[in-house]
Amino acid sequence: MYIQESRFALWADFIERTFLDEGFKELISQGIINGATSNPAIFKNAILTSPAYKEQIATLSHLSPKEKYEALAIYDIQKAADILRPLYDAGDDGYVSIEVDPFLCDDAEATIAEGVRLHAAINRPNVMIKVPATEAGYIAMEALACRGIAVNATLIFSVEQALACAKAFERASRHASVDTVISVFVSRIDRAIDETLRSVGVETGKMGIINAADIYNRVEALNVPKCRILFASTGVKGDEFRASYYIDELLAPNSVNTAPIATIDAFVARGDKALKLPLSEEVIQYHRSAVVNAGIDIEAVIAQQIVEGLDAFKVAFGEILSELE
Repeated sequence: MYIQESRFALWADFIERTFLDEGFKELISQGIINGATSNPAIFKNAILTSPAYKEQIATLSHLSPKEKYEALAIYDIQKAADILRPLYDAGDDGYVSIEVDPFLCDDAEATIAEGVRLHAAINRPNVMIKVPATEAGYIAMEALACRGIAVNATLIFSVEQALACAKAFERASRHASVDTVISVFVSRIDRAIDETLRSVGVETGKMGIINAADIYNRVEALNVPKCRILFASTGVKGDEFRASYYIDELLAPNSVNTAPIATIDAFVARGDKALKLPLSEEVIQYHRSAVVNAGIDIEAVIAQQIVEGLDAFKVAFGEILSELE
């Protein structure tokens, strides 16, 4: 736990085979990170650009593209889980996440089957199965958690999505005691609207944080057993904001922030370690009103981000499979 007294954790939003042997272990030994996350885009960049995968790929010619991908990803996830296992055994998170095939996002039964299969194939207790927050996803994440499988609910942009995940996990908690996280994507909302806000003199880099803070308040109020908010998409693009901005401004009790390695390094070196959340309802509504008054339909923006986020993961996954043909 990066800040023990507030139960604030930092996880690395990065998986790559060489990194697991080097920088990953160092960050853990220094007490900086205590978990890791992956997604199709992260694995795409790792598998298609790193020479560390070439040797294993050469042994997989008899497999289908998806089977090849899973063989590569499972190897990395097992490796990360084994490195993190002492933290898990000590009750200090120690989780690594792997996402189900994003093309299954509207098929609950197929998502459940894949989640169960991946969890069994990896065969490590400290693995979280990532499930996109769709109508089918809510059914799947509840079913997986009921089976005692840790779940990372992902691609969450709206309060409605987050509450649906939290209620699914609350129902599951009546059947099994298992850790769950609700991954709220932050910076993409700001990147979608900041140019408009800047043109009318409204503060930029704020709405993603306000939206995430609102979700944090709503989920924390439900007090779902062993469920936390995880702030994701917290890297900064460009130089308008300091590199650690989306960690600094979302520092909250009983939460996780998963971030790129450069962002984590910046936070450790120069970040503001004071707790920023929870925000009051008055502050949240003030900033929402400023965005609305700037002519932005924030609910439409959020709805579009949900679609685009899922599409981006599908594209990345499709490109991996195409390259592994």
